Amino acid sequence: MKRIRLWGLMAGLLLLLVGCGRAETTGVTKPVTTQGHRYIPTLFFHGWGSSYHAETHMADAIVKAGKTQTIVRAMVAKNGTVALKGHFRSGDYRPIVEVNFANNRSSDYPTVGRWAKNVVVALQRTYGITSFNMVGHSMGNMAITYYLLAITYYLLANAQNERLPQLRRQVAIAGHFNGILGMDDSPNQMTLNAAGRPNKLRPAYRQLLGLRRVYPRQQVRVLNIYGDKGDVTHSDGSVSNASSRSLRYLVAARARSYREIKITGKHAQHSQLHENAQVDRLLIDFLWPTH
Repeated sequence: MKRIRLWGLMAGLLLLLVGCGRAETTGVTKPVTTQGHRYIPTLFFHGWGSSYHAETHMADAIVKAGKTQTIVRAMVAKNGTVALKGHFRSGDYRPIVEVNFANNRSSDYPTVGRWAKNVVVALQRTYGITSFNMVGHSMGNMAITYYLLAITYYLLANAQNERLPQLRRQVAIAGHFNGILGMDDSPNQMTLNAAGRPNKLRPAYRQLLGLRRVYPRQQVRVLNIYGDKGDVTHSDGSVSNASSRSLRYLVAARARSYREIKITGKHAQHSQLHENAQVDRLLIDFLWPTH
């Protein structure tokens, strides 16, 4: 039965990736480059009901720190097609890509994961990238995790000859991997065992359990940042710390490295985490270490 369920999931994910549309780019200014492999863009994914504006503070902090001077915007239409606004600069190999979903209120996570895949393919086709980083806030993390689940099955099944770029570093900020307070979670109701497995598994989390088998082995460095307001809820006000930390059970055993960092104080609230100077510093140090 487990084998049947696994192949059923694989078939469904392949349908999403192969039969439900392909990435398209419009409005692109493409520079002449023969060194696409040297570009390692960092893709930012915003949360539910938000837009690329939520990524601006972090992107500006990275530019101010001198890590890049390039910010490209990936506009994802409601049908999943991608328009790249701006272009990579010659010699600036750490560009930022701010992803903007026109349908920013979707809870259809497999579809959101497919949209994330379309962005990666658009960058591959336009610039020839071979690797990249991902940063997600709130729902943006579901785009990333469902992308990883679907893409890994896609590659294992050899659905196409196309070889997708490889994820190198993943940053999760305020991720609701196993529930949201007031919807399918309540304060202090979820616990994690010694391995990080939640005592209650929400439907979306049950789907993500496939990552334990297929997450790229010894390839991705992961940083999981979550907020604690310091009240009795042990949460950032929207997501319990246990829900955010449940990412560990999904990926830590296969990741190249995994680290969790708790942010506290008045800027640890869910929507404040992407406006937090401490988070900016953690991002910069993790994405581009100096040692």
